[in-house]
Amino acid sequence: MEYTITYYNETVKADIEALPLALRVRYTALTQRMAEVGANLGVPHTEGFGNGLFELRLKGQEGLARVFYCTLVGRQIVMLHSFVKKTRKTPPKERRLAETRMKEIKHDAR
Repeated sequence: MEYTITYYNETVKADIEALPLALRVRYTALTQRMAEVGANLGVPHTEGFGNGLFELRLKGQEGLARVFYCTLVGRQIVMLHSFVKKTRKTPPKERRLAETRMKEIKHDAR
C-alpha cells in the first residue's frame, strides 16, 4: 500500500521545486521511495527529531538541503519546510518553524 505525499502549503512545494537541480533530483528519488515503503528510509537519507518530526537529508553538487516532514494517520506524509543548509548544524529557527507547522497539522487532523 502506497503512502501519499502532500505539502503544508503551496509555498513549501514551490520552495522545494526551486532547489538546485541535483537536490531536486535527489528529493524526487527519495520521495518516490518514501511513497512506496514509508516515511523512515533511515540514515543517511532520513533522520528523526522526536515527537513525530523527521528530516529528509538531500546532498548534491550544489550543497546540502533539508526538508522537514511528519506523518499523519492514513499513510500520509506532509512536507512542512525546506531550506538549503549553510552551516554544520541545523539552525534552531528552521526546526522551530517545522515544529510549529507540525503541531498545527496534527491539531487540525483530529
